[in-house]
Amino acid sequence: MIKVYFALFIGIVCVSLASIFIKLTGDVPSIIITVYRLVISSFLLLSYSFFKKKNVFGNDKKVLLIAALGGIFLSAHFIFWIASIQYTSIPSSVTLVATSPIFVGLFSYFILKEKQGSAIVISIALSVFGSIILASSDGGLFFKTFDKRALLGDMFALLGAVAVSGYFIVGSYLRRFMDIMSYITVVYSFAAFFSFIAALFFKEPFFGYNESSYLYMVLLAVIPQLIGHTSFNYALKYAKTSVVAISTLGEPIGASILAYVIFNEKIILMQGFGMAIILISILIAAMKAQKEIE
Repeated sequence: MIKVYFALFIGIVCVSLASIFIKLTGDVPSIIITVYRLVISSFLLLSYSFFKKKNVFGNDKKVLLIAALGGIFLSAHFIFWIASIQYTSIPSSVTLVATSPIFVGLFSYFILKEKQGSAIVISIALSVFGSIILASSDGGLFFKTFDKRALLGDMFALLGAVAVSGYFIVGSYLRRFMDIMSYITVVYSFAAFFSFIAALFFKEPFFGYNESSYLYMVLLAVIPQLIGHTSFNYALKYAKTSVVAISTLGEPIGASILAYVIFNEKIILMQGFGMAIILISILIAAMKAQKEIE
């Protein structure tokens, strides 16, 4: 139980840094950032598997097909979400993409046939309510302002939320019979491949960016991707998909605080109120997770 809590905590801390690294690579298109993030992380994982002489891909075509689907979802998630950060503020982007639990809850019910208890339903409702308050206040809705560019970024973030929901569903299924290293190596590799193909299709250049951008993309691959996402994937084996997804809602809080410190993106009262509601939803999910694991 402690290991699961610790994994979720580490995951939240690491993924909170993702939006900061992305913001610092403003000269790089979202698809290229996605390619570097996934290619670097999958290369490191494949290298580890090679030296360990471990066949992570196996011979089960059905598993590989489902893993490929997970790779498509993960690739789409990063492309849309990274693009959203380049159009709207960090608090809005990370909060809207964190609405994935409502999609995970729906997908889990209809696809995985997972029954959602009252505690999960309440936590999802609270998380969505808190996310709406946080995103609306940051977007200026309470002050009767409207920003078309920010709206486009918000739409990208929501598409990222839908995509990552599919990724969580696939992970919940595959983690039932795949160890963590095999799972992340295979899915990250497929995601890297599809991202690379997308970059070629849109004819985005792979080089010619600021030197600092390459450093931040490496950090993005190691900290949020390898450490952060792997922590969540570890937890998927021991807790419901909805519980893990709701735990990721800690990212908007951590990212918003970092955005204020680094970029001076201030947090107003209504944003703080939204964050408090999100925290409550995470606590409810954590309490539910403890009962399930024990």
